[in-house]
Amino acid sequence: MTDAPLHLAVALDGTGFHPASWRDPSARPTELSTPRYWADLARTAERGLVDFLTIEDSLSLQTTTWSGPDDRVDQVRGRLDALSIASFVAPLTEHIGLVPTITPTHAEPFHIASGVSTLDYVSRGRGGWRPQISTRRAEAAHVGRRQFPVIDPTAPATPETTALVGDLFEEAADAVEVARRLWDSWEDDAVIRDQATGRFVDRDKLHYVDFEGRFFSVKGPSIVPRPPQGQPLVVSLAHSRVPFEFAARAADVVLVTPRDADDVARWVDGVRTAERTVGRTGEPLRIFGDVVVVLDDTVEAARARRAALDDADGGRWKTDCQVLATTPDALADELLAWADHGLVGFRLRPAVIGRDLDAIVDGVVPALQRAGRFRTAYEPGLLLRERLGLARPVSRYATAP
Repeated sequence: MTDAPLHLAVALDGTGFHPASWRDPSARPTELSTPRYWADLARTAERGLVDFLTIEDSLSLQTTTWSGPDDRVDQVRGRLDALSIASFVAPLTEHIGLVPTITPTHAEPFHIASGVSTLDYVSRGRGGWRPQISTRRAEAAHVGRRQFPVIDPTAPATPETTALVGDLFEEAADAVEVARRLWDSWEDDAVIRDQATGRFVDRDKLHYVDFEGRFFSVKGPSIVPRPPQGQPLVVSLAHSRVPFEFAARAADVVLVTPRDADDVARWVDGVRTAERTVGRTGEPLRIFGDVVVVLDDTVEAARARRAALDDADGGRWKTDCQVLATTPDALADELLAWADHGLVGFRLRPAVIGRDLDAIVDGVVPALQRAGRFRTAYEPGLLLRERLGLARPVSRYATAP
């Protein structure tokens, strides 16, 4: 048992994570491509004192198949760029962290580092990045620099697919390492702006990163001065050993997907084992549980809502994590039970954003507050890393005083 305060994140994806969410009366499908829609969601989550938002993204259209785009027209297709969404809503919010999904498989780490640094500036220290590898053949075809076989993660792994996925995670770890070095490549006091002497920067405090790896060769320094957080937050979703080890190498926060409270310890042990395997130094990963939520006034009503969504989509919806259809109070009790087994927080994925995000803010958060396990106000002046108890790292290139 513990009485430590919990952290909460909320995941945003279109009208919600259930593929039939756009058909719910609360959905706003005609506004999905408007700035107002995303600003409203971010402000609602901030009203609930949420630690950070993640914003889903991909390099291909949403689909129900692994071989490429499907022919369905009864589900949401198309999305805005997650990093652009985060950068737009950043000046319209004050406290909530903003963590877009960006795919390093087909993006240069120099560009990612620059974009996330810029997000950290426009949000005044609330930016982050959720790296997500891409194994989809259709996404590789968009970029045209490599070819992938069709990989179905629900099918038994072959030696070839195992090797490819391992390489993609190794490449992603290198991409994060490059980004971190670029974030460090300007010392904190490198920018002088002294009009009297005519010196804008101290060139001795800009550093080449000289990264040479299997996948990238990057000289540096960054084109963006060191971000306000020093190192923007890196968040990773992990379901098994290889993603655990990627998170242990590269991330600050890892999202795991237990099925129930009794299952949490196994996942926590998997993360800690991965940390020892890769020789992680410094602060341990912050471990969040990741769940989809369908919330209503009664458990029966919540289950009926889920059943109606499934019927509208043409069958029982299966996803990569547990789907909890319940009341806000019961969900809060469940989260507290899971936390007692080693989690420091949770990322909640609203099945229908138009209903479940409000239920999180107006129901789950007050229940956790009544239990004394969640903040009643944002502590002013904290950067995102600081709110999660993570120190602001010193630039690895800084000269000792």
